[in-house]
Amino acid sequence: MLPLPALLALTTTVFLGCLTEVLPAGLLLGMSEDLGVSPSATGQLVTVYAITTALTAIPLTGATLRVPRKRLLLVLIFGFLVTNLVIAGSSSYPLILAARVVSGALTGVMWSLVAGYAMRLAPPGLTGRALAVAMSGTPIGFALGVPAGTALGEFADWRWAFAAMALISVPLLAWVSVAVPAVPPEPAGPTRPLAASRLPGMRPVLATVALFSLGHNVAYTYIGPVLAGLDAESMLGAALLVFGCATVGGLFAVGSALDSRPRAVLLSCSAVTAAAILLMGIGDGVHGLVLAAAGLWGLGFGGAPTAFQAVTALLAGPTADAAQSLTIAAWNGAVAGGALVGGLLLPLGTSSLPWCAASLILVPLLFSRRVVLSAPADRCRSRR
Repeated sequence: MLPLPALLALTTTVFLGCLTEVLPAGLLLGMSEDLGVSPSATGQLVTVYAITTALTAIPLTGATLRVPRKRLLLVLIFGFLVTNLVIAGSSSYPLILAARVVSGALTGVMWSLVAGYAMRLAPPGLTGRALAVAMSGTPIGFALGVPAGTALGEFADWRWAFAAMALISVPLLAWVSVAVPAVPPEPAGPTRPLAASRLPGMRPVLATVALFSLGHNVAYTYIGPVLAGLDAESMLGAALLVFGCATVGGLFAVGSALDSRPRAVLLSCSAVTAAAILLMGIGDGVHGLVLAAAGLWGLGFGGAPTAFQAVTALLAGPTADAAQSLTIAAWNGAVAGGALVGGLLLPLGTSSLPWCAASLILVPLLFSRRVVLSAPADRCRSRR
């Protein structure tokens, strides 16, 4: 059986990290007015967060490899508590921006830590399902957390949304202390994050991660303009809701198959996501097709980050935490890159975005045979 109390504590940690990252997007107008800055400046609170995560994931993960995993997890949660409290109580945009930089650095380490932690807690043959449970905090954050936080900000004040995230951290610290067993730090062996990039099959996987995230964000960042160009702007809210709910199903579908067919799962996520984005682009604004495409997109996207992290762990074996930082850096760097590429394409017409996005996501299928899984799923358990 899966150790659900421990895994659900990791799920909540992931939920907290995900929500901390994206919540300003839902509170943009209120924060902008209150802080006296432009909406674009407020939007940079999300961009800076993602860039910081991409830049710091590798060096900070490497620097903390020998720290006991449970102790590091508690430090990260406490860091989210402090930074969210600072944001909730501050009226200074520079101070809030600095807090977002710190939060972004914490998140880079958190993503690397949680994936390996979950797989090390799982019994033989269930590492994929354990990872899916732990990483379900991400789609739950998108599907439920962001709408709830946005509603709280509109009903009361945007500060209460950040204060609520700080309050979540308090019982979470107690939960992790009681329910999550301690595991040893990374071995003192030779594999550091950059050295892990030379492992067989790792570079094709990292290319797949970067291109998938780049393509997804080219389309997702500008889904509003894309739908407006299809005369389906009124479907934006419904499409995002269907997308968010479908990500949960996609995650658990991936989790059930990861242990037996990890490479097939990884490539299927790319193919399904690309097909969904194309369907939305050629659907001519037909409401039924828009919702169907959003649901299919959510199914493909929902399990992709988990599949990427699982395959990275399989390739890295006993030093998976170090290798995970490469995946996190590639993913988050492409988040910012996708927004940039989409912004450059937007003046050419919204119809170009789905085609560009799908093409980027499908490129990894050309070198899929180079993704070689050199270790069984349970090899990561040798680190326990």
